[in-house]
Amino acid sequence: MIKKIYMYKRFERFWHWAQALLIFFLALTGFEVHGSYEIFGFKNAVVLHMYAGFMLIILIAFAIFWHFTTGEWRQYIPKTDKLRDQVRFYLVGIFKNESHPVEKTAEVKLNPLQRLTYLGYKILIIPVMVTTGLVYYYVAHGGIHLQSVKWIAILHTLGAFGLLSFTVIHVYMTTTGPRLTSHIKAMFTGYDEVEVKDK
Repeated sequence: MIKKIYMYKRFERFWHWAQALLIFFLALTGFEVHGSYEIFGFKNAVVLHMYAGFMLIILIAFAIFWHFTTGEWRQYIPKTDKLRDQVRFYLVGIFKNESHPVEKTAEVKLNPLQRLTYLGYKILIIPVMVTTGLVYYYVAHGGIHLQSVKWIAILHTLGAFGLLSFTVIHVYMTTTGPRLTSHIKAMFTGYDEVEVKDK
């Protein structure tokens, strides 16, 4: 049975879309800085990338504050219960129209595999991007002196590909709800359509 549940609070939705826009804009300007194409011009792309990066850092700070003051940080605590079932579901069961092994609720929004994935995003990919971006910025502005920023650039680029990979998979996963647009719509309205098992 499919039921509508108020899943995502107003700030959560704002944070989600603001983060998505900033990540896409950072990718757009970042690849231009790398010389992949020309849209804004190299100098403009560098400046725009820098401002977008600082905006993302501010957004992250607000998100961390929100997660800890609301208790939503608990959503990301890893759990191994039903992890194997979840992996099997994504590899096989989803294509056979099987029931989801973990029931989604407002209190438990993420299944075990999502918890691990989002935790990795938050404690690996984002810190790498923010740290290497800040080091790059302060080297360019004379605040830090390094012989070479080659490895910083490589790490930042690897982090960017990791972030883009996460984003592509995330967008694909939004299409796996009861309807093609169910999960995307939920991030606008706050109400998600979830499968509720008969009791």
